[in-house]
Amino acid sequence: MDYRLFGRTGVKVSPLCLGTMNFGGITNEADSIEIVHAALDAGINFVDTANVYNDGQSEIVVGKALQGRRDRAFLATKVHFKAGNGPNDEGNSRLHILRACEDSLRRLNTDHIDLYQLHRPNPEIPIDETLGALTDLVRAGKVRYFGSSTFPAWLVMEALAVSEREHFARFVSEQPPYNLLDRRIENELVPLALRYNLALMPWAPLAQGVLAGRYSSSGSMPEDSRASRLKGSIYVERVTARGIEVGEKFAALAREQGKTPGQLALVWCKDQPAITAPIVGPRTLAQLHDLLPVLNMTLSAEERAACDALNPPGGAVVNFHNTSGWLKTPIQ
Repeated sequence: MDYRLFGRTGVKVSPLCLGTMNFGGITNEADSIEIVHAALDAGINFVDTANVYNDGQSEIVVGKALQGRRDRAFLATKVHFKAGNGPNDEGNSRLHILRACEDSLRRLNTDHIDLYQLHRPNPEIPIDETLGALTDLVRAGKVRYFGSSTFPAWLVMEALAVSEREHFARFVSEQPPYNLLDRRIENELVPLALRYNLALMPWAPLAQGVLAGRYSSSGSMPEDSRASRLKGSIYVERVTARGIEVGEKFAALAREQGKTPGQLALVWCKDQPAITAPIVGPRTLAQLHDLLPVLNMTLSAEERAACDALNPPGGAVVNFHNTSGWLKTPIQ
């Protein structure tokens, strides 16, 4: 496979990133470790987790999976969401970031985090405080690089400008929601990433399974899906009649091209401008094996045009920014 430079860092990462949101939760420890090892053996060297996934259990499981293999993985985790009962156990303050980093290092059983990401913006905290704390972690050797997740383009630009002004280390990446059903990052974030050489590592590239052919217009939801398990949640909001309609057309297109719907959804995302590595979060080893061929696939001009016809560049038929906290525009 062709490894890709991670933004301006010089680090080479696989064109797919292993997401671990299911680990330590619906996917048990033994199966999670098996998935990590299979991904590494297939050449994936990029693993993403977060301190709040399954109350920290994901980090613990990932740490166990990487024992004896730590040097084979570019390891990413996140900070922001509530991780305790105290008033300072959340957000992007210096106090919380430094505490949360130590906790993540302990759970991951490692002496450094390769990519430390702000899981969401925190408008109440001055960005210079946040960047100062992250820079100190880099200088202490506990973090190699840092970035953001689900930030608006203007806030990423502000962070880059403040880093230059204050001589802080700078964002090297952004992790946005991005798939064929919600292409809005193409309007501002993608041009920004291209101009300033930021790595983009999208989450939900399979649109929560809608583009993988898991949902049908009959209205029934797969019993093991998040939308089915978590009634009334943000995941249910992302399964809409319009999205399923596009998803069914997309699944038919994938089969015409000799791919599974999941494979076409992932290769479409992987081969878009500015994208470094979409995050794929398999629940089972079988799901991972279905998607591994994408490592060596490329999107054809014919496939690109057919996908654009389903949802044009910059458009959205489903709102995958519904956890951003800042995007107010509804999907009509």
